[in-house]
Amino acid sequence: MTASTPLLATFSAYLLLMIGIGFWAWRRTHDFDDYILGGRSLGSLVTALSAGASDMSGWLLMGLPGAMYLGGASEAWIALGLVAGAWANWRFVAGPLRVYTERTRNALTLPDYFTHRFADDSRVLRIVAGVVILVFFAVYCASGIVAGARLFESVFGLPYAQALWWGATVTILYTFVGGFLAVSWTDCVQATLMIIALLLVPIVVVTGLGGIAPSIALVEQVDPMRLDWFRGGELGLVGIVSLLAWGLGYVGQPHILARFMAADSLATIPKARRISMGWMVLCLGGSLAVGFFGIAYYAQNPALAGPVTANAERVFIELSQALFNPWIAGILLSAILAAVMSTLSAQLLVCSSALTEDFYRGLLRPAAGQKELVWVGRCMVLAVALVAIMIARDPDSRVLGLVSYAWAGFGAAFGPVVVLSLFWQRMTRNGAIAGIFVGAITVIAWKQTGSALYEMVPGVIAATVAIVATSLLGPAPAAEVQATHQQVRLTLQEQGY
Repeated sequence: MTASTPLLATFSAYLLLMIGIGFWAWRRTHDFDDYILGGRSLGSLVTALSAGASDMSGWLLMGLPGAMYLGGASEAWIALGLVAGAWANWRFVAGPLRVYTERTRNALTLPDYFTHRFADDSRVLRIVAGVVILVFFAVYCASGIVAGARLFESVFGLPYAQALWWGATVTILYTFVGGFLAVSWTDCVQATLMIIALLLVPIVVVTGLGGIAPSIALVEQVDPMRLDWFRGGELGLVGIVSLLAWGLGYVGQPHILARFMAADSLATIPKARRISMGWMVLCLGGSLAVGFFGIAYYAQNPALAGPVTANAERVFIELSQALFNPWIAGILLSAILAAVMSTLSAQLLVCSSALTEDFYRGLLRPAAGQKELVWVGRCMVLAVALVAIMIARDPDSRVLGLVSYAWAGFGAAFGPVVVLSLFWQRMTRNGAIAGIFVGAITVIAWKQTGSALYEMVPGVIAATVAIVATSLLGPAPAAEVQATHQQVRLTLQEQGY
């Protein structure tokens, strides 16, 4: 199809706004700390919305509605697991990580935190963590680029190969220019756009079908199993555990943990948690409703179902174009681009940070100046983006599949290490290395088996066992390392954590 003038106008206005924020942030970026962590200056609202928007990528408006459209109510287990995992991450990890990273030489990245938390002068831990970030984020970034390409392909009628570049260019530009501040402030705009779109579309669908009860009746006519959370027993315990296990991944996602590290103070966290969780519940509910009630809509309008039948991940796109005039549809479809850009920009920045802080400065140029580091960071944004575009070249790529693999990789490799490093004083450097390595390898190996059990589950279990066993078999951490841990726990207790 060819995009109408209203679609072009709304998309262009949105993209120009994002670029404008990027250049505004450039003027406030003075050193490398500003570029990759915003100078630890984020308040509650920006922390909350930035964490949410960077988490909920294109899969929220494409992958999850598509899964719900195909599988029905049983796909809602994913949302339940995500809500539980996100709440636990805010409640038990955000505050301690904010304090601990400040006490460990003002650590700017996750590998930087691991290095100073365990006093690893060998830099092995920094290298292992950095490599894992680059490997799994290359796949994760590719998922965002695929989602953006699907959008430009559908809306503007572009060939997939061209849509890849159009979908990624603006995100790369404002991340390159403005760094963390640009990413965080654009996240606020994008989070607002996402929640409006995800609430409006299902409300209009249900209203047009005559209400909730008639809509559910239509779904039941299509397939009664779409109403069954257990798919008539087909889903089983393994399937339910696999879907709920998505929530385990939160504690290991570097782009989300970076928002906790960037909060202006520990006092910011509780308010940010309430805002972020409210936003998340509404967005996930809207996303599931788009897919579920999309079944009813296309049952009543089978002549329009062709594009969604060919690719279920287009259900939000097709509903937006079918139900609204082109001006409103343009705004709603910009929400997909917002979801893609918010996560992709966060991921590009984390990869850039790892390459610049943990490899370039950590290994090659310890005395590098601030301007040099900022420009190296910008160059790394471009380099990682190009790799991700290469991975995303396959037009048959599925957004949710790419996300699930990368999500599991981070959840297993970093999740147990982050949690135990915050709460277990006896954990050692070798334990951390073993946990990262075993978690990542288990996810990769398990994926190859084709097992129905989500690779996150065995990965987290194996990594936890590796950390505990390796730590207990070796000597205890140095006295100063244990003293820092005790100081952090005391600070948290004084603040009510």
